[in-house]
Amino acid sequence: MKKEGLFSVLRIFLGFTFLWPFFDKLLGLGFTTAADKSWLLGNSPTYGFLAMATKGPFAFAFKAIAGNVFVDWLFMVGLLLIGIGLIFGVAMRISCYSGTLLLFLMWLAVLPPEHNPIIDDHLIYGLILLILANVKTSYSLSKWWTSLKVVKRNKWLE
Repeated sequence: MKKEGLFSVLRIFLGFTFLWPFFDKLLGLGFTTAADKSWLLGNSPTYGFLAMATKGPFAFAFKAIAGNVFVDWLFMVGLLLIGIGLIFGVAMRISCYSGTLLLFLMWLAVLPPEHNPIIDDHLIYGLILLILANVKTSYSLSKWWTSLKVVKRNKWLE
């Protein structure tokens, strides 16, 4: 398989890494979110993690925003759009950079990480996203996406 194909598989897998928690939190599929805790039932998708799982030097800041409606919407829309962008290979720069930011914030929320004093999967996925933002991949809708007039006028949407 060519490297573009390998990067494409990596891109799609990471896309599902973002899209899956969106659907689990939205619908309460019973994996990390119980059915009675779904966002559709009016529960906060961020409260449990931010209020109870955060630790370290920045925990106070994350606990302060736990359950905030704006934070809930930002988190869920972010998961959805980052996941879709990665899976379909559209808006790759903004998807990769915003995904990296989200992962970095999640890393900050649990400092120090559980199994290593510095590095954990959030940082590794973030590094992969930064690489994907700067390489060409195949199996995507990127040619169609970049041909759109709005994308041509706004290069940051590439």
